Amino acid sequence: MTADETPALYGYSAESSRVERQWEEKMRAIPEPANLRAYMERLTARPHNVGSPYDKDNAEWILGKFKEFGLDAHVEQFEVLFPTPKDRLVELVEGGLKFAAKLQEPALPQDATSNQQSEQLPTYNAYSIDGDVTAPLVYVNYGVPEDYEQLERMGVSVKGKIVIARYYHSWRGIKPKVAAEHGAVGCLIFSDPHEDGFFQGETFPAGPYRPPDGVQRGSVEDMPLYPGDPLTPGVGATKNAKRLKVEDAPVITKIPVLPISYADAQPLLAALGGRVAPADWRGGLGITYHVGPGPAKVHLRVTSNWEPLKTLYDVVGKIPGSTFPDEWVIRGNHHDGWVNGAEDPTAGQVALLEEARALGELVKSGWKPKRTIIYCAWDGEEPGLLGSTEWAEEHYDELRAHAVAYINSDSNGRGYFNVAGSHTLEKFSNDVAR
Repeated sequence: MTADETPALYGYSAESSRVERQWEEKMRAIPEPANLRAYMERLTARPHNVGSPYDKDNAEWILGKFKEFGLDAHVEQFEVLFPTPKDRLVELVEGGLKFAAKLQEPALPQDATSNQQSEQLPTYNAYSIDGDVTAPLVYVNYGVPEDYEQLERMGVSVKGKIVIARYYHSWRGIKPKVAAEHGAVGCLIFSDPHEDGFFQGETFPAGPYRPPDGVQRGSVEDMPLYPGDPLTPGVGATKNAKRLKVEDAPVITKIPVLPISYADAQPLLAALGGRVAPADWRGGLGITYHVGPGPAKVHLRVTSNWEPLKTLYDVVGKIPGSTFPDEWVIRGNHHDGWVNGAEDPTAGQVALLEEARALGELVKSGWKPKRTIIYCAWDGEEPGLLGSTEWAEEHYDELRAHAVAYINSDSNGRGYFNVAGSHTLEKFSNDVAR
């Protein structure tokens, strides 16, 4: 096919398509794998959760890079609620040999950053309410509504019980929410090797899957109710914003919840009696999965530091548009992590940085985008989309007037290209992929 026979790009004339393709060829030649590696090593060198010194340090470094690339860049700060663990306990007190969960990921010689434990957030679920409960244990499969329907058919109630659910098949915040709605007093969430461990393949360090003591951290904020800072719904969490009291924030869980590893979960599950779990409830551990309740009785305690508020740092860079400067195309990825965050979010963040550098190089070569492009490196996304939500709430009127598209990434991985979003962008996304 000759250049003249090449179909025009979606939204372009034949002539403008030729010009566009020439610029795209120039852009594709700019990104350097060595830069991506250097960015990755810099950003993931230390744990960088919200409120940590390296989180702020990374934001300042990204700001410097944006400016170096030629973007008009600045940092916007917000003050948000981000509780961190003070006390965590899970122990089997009846129904088997007394057992206390480690609740700790060991340092490994293959990972030099894994020994930074004084800087790492402990394994926990952010925005769990404080609590100290002792109750019989019930296994609830994935802990989603249809699982409780199955339990009801089996004659099993979780009222007054602690439930243990495995990760997957829903967002983790649904699990303690549904458990509380059915009367449970506590919730444990574990990574079963059937979905997230040796059943899938070799575990780290021999392979990529979760090892026995690995724990999935994460937020259990009730984000379907509203995302962002729990204390400032609908408004930006600026220093002087009006705030709810912590006890009045409806997105904080109603029962205490902790995530645990499958090494810590196995003794608890092995101590359960009652009916054998349905076939599709059985995971990859070498035990017979029972539903309970009991005879296993578990003591769960969770206490967090709820003060002070933590400062988050959104880094925002702009490339002015030439034809429609008042129309904004916003490009986002976050820079905060639960720990070192190499896969999520830094795999996506390093791509965004090199992308911004490439566009900066094109601008120096005479190219100008028709619309203004705004690059955003969000902070506080892991706990509950804090950085992006607070920025959007603070700039609500401007976004209503100027924003035409938002394109987000989070992680990069080898394999299929996955895009999700507005159906109006489907043809455009297919065109770009081709």
